Amino acid sequence: MRSVESWLLRSARRRPDHEAFVGTTYRALAAEVDDAARRLWSAGARPGRRAGLALPPGRPFVVALHGLLRLGAVVVPLDPRLPAAERERRLQGATLAVDAGTDLGALAPAADAELLDRHDLDAAAIVVHTSGTSGPAKAIPLTYGNWLWSALGSAATLGCPPGERWLCALPLNHVGGLSVLLRSAIAGTTAVVHEGWDTDRVLAELRGELGRPAPTVVSLVPTTLRRLLDAGLRGPGTGTGEAPALRWVLLGGAAIPGGMLEEAAVAGIPVAPTYGMSEAASQIATLGPPLFCTHVEIAGADGRPTRTPGVTGEVLVSGPTVCREVVGEDGRLRTGDLGVLDERGHLAIVGRSSDTIITGGENVLPLEVERVLEAQPGVVEAAVFGRPDPEWGERVCARIVPAPGARIDPEELRRHAALHLLRHQLPREIEVVDVLPRTPSGKLLRRELA
Repeated sequence: MRSVESWLLRSARRRPDHEAFVGTTYRALAAEVDDAARRLWSAGARPGRRAGLALPPGRPFVVALHGLLRLGAVVVPLDPRLPAAERERRLQGATLAVDAGTDLGALAPAADAELLDRHDLDAAAIVVHTSGTSGPAKAIPLTYGNWLWSALGSAATLGCPPGERWLCALPLNHVGGLSVLLRSAIAGTTAVVHEGWDTDRVLAELRGELGRPAPTVVSLVPTTLRRLLDAGLRGPGTGTGEAPALRWVLLGGAAIPGGMLEEAAVAGIPVAPTYGMSEAASQIATLGPPLFCTHVEIAGADGRPTRTPGVTGEVLVSGPTVCREVVGEDGRLRTGDLGVLDERGHLAIVGRSSDTIITGGENVLPLEVERVLEAQPGVVEAAVFGRPDPEWGERVCARIVPAPGARIDPEELRRHAALHLLRHQLPREIEVVDVLPRTPSGKLLRRELA
């Protein structure tokens, strides 16, 4: 068995007085987790058995998560707002579910509970569910090894100073939020968890206005970065309204609107665009290149893997971060995303194969059209999709979210876009809307547009 010392125990041993979670040291958290683990054992948690965790972000979630991992149980994080039928589907085979109705304090701590001091790297740790943007959410069992290599790869790319404070205001049932908690426990650094998204509170946190040190890293999706930019977020050294300690904004979860990175740069905000998936324990490529432990190839026209620069095709991923249950016989994960590698091996995502619109025999990648539309003045977001067409098979359509106070004339927007798009790429219909349908983690629900 390949194993490592329990992440939480190791950090409690190495940095007992360092803040693990806001207001709690590693020593105190480890003691609280041990007590919770014994009570969870009384509730039926067992090594290798699934246990649901349907709590909102916050201290009880963090304690229960580490308590279940201390027992070797397989954690299944769930959105507390899930409909009953979907919750039941995701909890098939689970021995218990920890939710708002669970009173761990009422359970007697089991003296005979088997608390584990080591993590088996090949054992399933957490079952995450995909966002469900292209169909029913899929269960992805990620091992301790998957999470460990992901944390090491992220630290190698972004750095991980001893005083790291990573702010997470993402759902903790999603791989992006969970990875913040696990990276912090592995490194012995601080996780700053917000109960939900509140722009003013996140802004105050980043500015160090909440009576504690300001975060050094924050995980965002484009929608939430947009809100912070509009609220006046500025990077270190820029004067009024700055986030004084901010090293990186890890930005992913959805396509980045055209012009957003340039706007962030003007505001002095250090953005690290990242491409990731639940199936690969979060990050795959950050700041362009793949993580050092991750191998990325492109499926060429003949279907064979290649790293030849300039070839566009499906992105193939392999390495120790990838869930072994989702790879093919060749050990590669077929992502369904379309990408291209440049001469430096940096990855650019150009769309998703299932989103491709076929109109009059021509392929249209929505992301390429969206970037052109979002580059036009007054456009905050664009979503491009296909609708059935009796003559062309599909016709290209778009929905546009305007900037506050902006007036968008669809026909004028079409004329501007026509300067940068081929005729078959040009949207035939443009609708102006207030918001686009998204998952709680910020991914566009394209299937709801047509």
